[in-house]
Amino acid sequence: MKSSKRRLQALTEGSDGLPNYIKMEDSEISLPPALRSRLHELFSQIEKEFDLLYTENLNLQEKIDFLSEKLERESYIESQSNSQKEKASHKLRVQTSKIVSSFKAPTYNCQLVREFTGHKDGIWDVSTARPGQALIGTASADHTACIWSVEWGKCLLQYTGHSGSVNSIRFHPTRDIALTSSGDNTAHVWQAAVNWDLPRGQSSEEELEGGGEESLGEGGDRPEVLRTPLTELTGHIGVVVAADWLTGGDHVITASWDRTANLYDVETGDCLQILTGHDHELTHASAHHSSRLVVTASRDTTFRLWDFREPIHSVSVFQGHTESVTSAVFTREDKVVSGSDDRSVKVWDVRNMRSALATIRSDSSVNRVSVSGGGLIAIPHDNRQVRLFDLQGQRLARLPRSSRQGHRRMVTSVAWAEEISNINFFSCGFDRRILGWSIQPSKEN
Repeated sequence: MKSSKRRLQALTEGSDGLPNYIKMEDSEISLPPALRSRLHELFSQIEKEFDLLYTENLNLQEKIDFLSEKLERESYIESQSNSQKEKASHKLRVQTSKIVSSFKAPTYNCQLVREFTGHKDGIWDVSTARPGQALIGTASADHTACIWSVEWGKCLLQYTGHSGSVNSIRFHPTRDIALTSSGDNTAHVWQAAVNWDLPRGQSSEEELEGGGEESLGEGGDRPEVLRTPLTELTGHIGVVVAADWLTGGDHVITASWDRTANLYDVETGDCLQILTGHDHELTHASAHHSSRLVVTASRDTTFRLWDFREPIHSVSVFQGHTESVTSAVFTREDKVVSGSDDRSVKVWDVRNMRSALATIRSDSSVNRVSVSGGGLIAIPHDNRQVRLFDLQGQRLARLPRSSRQGHRRMVTSVAWAEEISNINFFSCGFDRRILGWSIQPSKEN
């Protein structure tokens, strides 16, 4: 699965529905209408067959997961029981009882509240606006980025300025502008002010009950469409897979498949520095919330910490994964959490890169992780799972993934938010949906 995401992303850059490897310029060749129609029909049949096989595979995987977890619980309980008999300690029995009870109920309750639909292709990224704004942003392989009202469940603004898959989206920390990266080798800064006077239309509760996946603007009010960026950031010669604002919002960091990360001045659009050193394509870039620090992740199995607090920047290399590092993000406690296709997530101290503080192992490749202000790690997986852990590596909960509540394809990205209308967490995936969740400590805590 580790290369499937990249192949999917490359295939989405065609705008006529045909894969890029059979798409040519009109000046080179023009397919007869009948042949083009036949190709569309064949690819549609292939997609349907793939969906059927994919669904069957996921059902089998669910059964395996259930049996594996059951076996794990039984083995753990048995080992703890043997430990009790050997040590015959009342204190140990009490501690063991508490540990075993953690398998019976999650520490956090996870409830699906709202579903957002309308993108016409898979969604690569979801991001939340600054505190006080009930907005989320999404980046999709359908070449668009959207800004949604969390309370209404509606798209208020659609950005169509990119000519390739939109791979990431981030809101400015203080201004109504957004930053997106794309398969067209650029990053765009664009006006993200929304019209709050748009009619609310159908409620989110009605959308959940209806279960339909209407396109943006169909069956309701069409969102505003923006086509022109304020600033276009150029210079990369490969797909720009991620971009983020440095603290203060005056500079932007981008990560590209050309193996470099670029630092830009937002006002002028000038590239200030080109950061080199990774041996393979970059997969992610993220900036610290209050310091001029950046982490970049790469398919070379490493992530790098770049320090721009001094005139001459420094760099540290973190090695600990065995396959592509898919994301790396800062926590509020000056730690870094990294996720990888090697099916692990690691927690690091930025002051000590020799070994990880905690390692979380799973049964599926990890996509773009997110850490809450309270230190909860949300891990989206290729197998549709979203799991929650603390910074010590303790498992806290797993989001439901039934046909009614969970994602139907791989979960690509997650994002925490200040609680908005009882929603404080968002997930998105290649089922073209964004799900809004309420994640709260269970009453038993």
